[in-house]
Amino acid sequence: MKFTDGFWLMRPGVTVDYAAEAYDIESADTPDGPGLVVHAPTKVIAKRGDVLNRSVLTVTLSSPLDGVVRVRIVHHDGARRPVGFALPGAVVGGGAVDVEGGTLTAGRLTARVTPGAPWDLSFEVDGTRVTGSGHRSVGRVSLAEGADVETGVISNTGADTGVPFARHYLHEQLDLGVGEAIYGLGERFGPVVKNGQTVDIWNADGGTSSEQAYKSVPFYVSSGGYGVLVNDPGHVSFEIGSENVERVQFSVSGEALEYFVIAGPTPKDVLERYTALTGRPPVVPAWSFGTWLTTSFTTDYDEATVNSFIDGMAERDLPLSVFHFDCFWMREFNWTDFTWDERVFPDPDAMLRRLHDRGLRVSVWINPYIAQRSPLFAEGVANGYFVRRPDGTPWQWDLWVPGMALVDFTNPDAVRWYQSYLRRLIAQGVDCFKTDFGERIPTDVVYFDGTDPERMHNFYAQLYNQAVHEVLVEERGVGEAVLFARSATAGGQTMPVHWGGDNSSTFASMAETLRGGLSLAWSGFSFWSHDIGGFEGTPDPAVFKRWIAYGMLSSHSRFHGSDSYRVPWAFDDEAVDVTRQFSRLKLRLMPYLYAAARSAASTGVPVMRPMALEFPDDPTTLHLDRQYMLGPDLLVAPVFSASGDVTFYLPAGEWTHLLSGERVTGGGWRRETHGFDSLPLYVRPGAVLPWGARDDRPDYDYLDGLTLRVFPGGSGVAEVTVTAPDGRTETFRADRAEVTE
Repeated sequence: MKFTDGFWLMRPGVTVDYAAEAYDIESADTPDGPGLVVHAPTKVIAKRGDVLNRSVLTVTLSSPLDGVVRVRIVHHDGARRPVGFALPGAVVGGGAVDVEGGTLTAGRLTARVTPGAPWDLSFEVDGTRVTGSGHRSVGRVSLAEGADVETGVISNTGADTGVPFARHYLHEQLDLGVGEAIYGLGERFGPVVKNGQTVDIWNADGGTSSEQAYKSVPFYVSSGGYGVLVNDPGHVSFEIGSENVERVQFSVSGEALEYFVIAGPTPKDVLERYTALTGRPPVVPAWSFGTWLTTSFTTDYDEATVNSFIDGMAERDLPLSVFHFDCFWMREFNWTDFTWDERVFPDPDAMLRRLHDRGLRVSVWINPYIAQRSPLFAEGVANGYFVRRPDGTPWQWDLWVPGMALVDFTNPDAVRWYQSYLRRLIAQGVDCFKTDFGERIPTDVVYFDGTDPERMHNFYAQLYNQAVHEVLVEERGVGEAVLFARSATAGGQTMPVHWGGDNSSTFASMAETLRGGLSLAWSGFSFWSHDIGGFEGTPDPAVFKRWIAYGMLSSHSRFHGSDSYRVPWAFDDEAVDVTRQFSRLKLRLMPYLYAAARSAASTGVPVMRPMALEFPDDPTTLHLDRQYMLGPDLLVAPVFSASGDVTFYLPAGEWTHLLSGERVTGGGWRRETHGFDSLPLYVRPGAVLPWGARDDRPDYDYLDGLTLRVFPGGSGVAEVTVTAPDGRTETFRADRAEVTE
């Protein structure tokens, strides 16, 4: 949200009072333990009369975790305090205070307040300043009627979809260094480097070709060696060098703004600390890494169709792990009633038993909306289980299904009611859920627990997915729970897996989907998938085949579409061959991928990694958004052309193409041409890949028949730890001098 008109002026109707000086610095007892409190008047106090008729901003510094500093800026402390995100990793007593020096030190991170004017709050990692809040950075904004400001990516034309207008905001601006790049802020489909962009944290169902986002996360990582989380689940507006080009500005409505600065110095260090604070993902089950096949969305299907798909995969020797039933497993107009449509699935219990007998897991689509025709609607109204309008009636609209209402997940009874139907499905044989929707949540409503509806707009997705994930953990057990979620916010990484939303069946959409996944990885999410072939439209065979290779080299792999099937033989025989090759390759890689997944659960470093995350000291990697690392050792550059032409960057060292064995010296750009059975897939110099013995399923015993593939470019002895799906772990040693590839 832009408040200024250039460097000197304000936009019409906008008044900003800036913190002018650190008038005094005192010690403070905070929920985190010892801290500092700074009183920052909005005018330099030169004489006694200056203290009158003056705003004062109270800035409190504390530390909830080693390497993390909490900054809380308050104007009127009696105002309603916004509820922040859950912080399961927070501890008490994380910081050391030096009042005289104006410092709070938390491990490698020090926050330093300079007494007097001008206002200056700096952040140092290992003694080096990485960013700071300077003159005209901390501001309290007042807006008059008709003020000329932007109110978010969605125009403020109605309370159902727009960002609510507020009269007062607080903003902070943190310095940007020369050449510093900013990443993250959720799953965003534009350039992965956010510099120059306005980013509004406001979930919406806008597709992958828009600036809107299904997963808005008010957290960013800087190439300068730190990260920032704004602790507000509501609308947070970021200007990343797009208003003041020397700074990142973030603003929230109301009288309080809280943010955390998170130390590096490396991007991995930032993600480790961020996920230690907000939560890390569990280890997802090994079977979830296999191929997921669906009915698609609006296609015609029944049990015979499902069987024909599964038989077709088996006949063509294509491994399959999960079959997913999309929306129409339930009767039209009834979404959601959690009941199989008996017209097309007359005996679901027997059908699910047959699918399990074939070694498959079963997923079904759900959402948090209850249609008026659903048998559950009257029950929900009678018991007060739905989000209400101010007059006490259930909020309803027709945009998705007629008369739909929203389950109020702030009501514990409503949560248990919703979960009871999920438990019935699990007892019936359903293994996991695709949690669709949860965006565009209205703000002209009332919640059971009185939560501010603006703050609930993004956080609704968290409560929705939490209700579903909780049931899966309780019924299936730790390590077996997995959902496929579309919407999320900060903390959503604790409930994987997430997929990239509604894309189109084109090369351009394939590329924007990858940008979304890279942005989400920078936001602390470890497991990610997307619709192979694109969702909207029907891909031509070239797009589909290129997407297969990319999809099978993502953490999770799903064939899914809107109004057309995605079975490979619907395209051509070569698509079948490409599916067979890359799905079997992924299964051979399972000991390696499962190790990366376990590492994600313990460190927060994602399975799919942006190049700058893995190679932060190589400046060429800063802007790369058409390639990635799959785990620590595999470089993947998807092909976004029918011709097979692809340009990508190889960091320094001797790399080996995994499929051809070709050795290439890195340190520069390469242009290659690949058939549909190949793509740039290079192994990092000196890597030792644990190679599985089976290529028919993902959840086999990785220790049985394991091979260590040693690649050139390294030295010394490498230790490789392999964990089987049943938890058995063994560490192997390999001499890198004994190259096997």
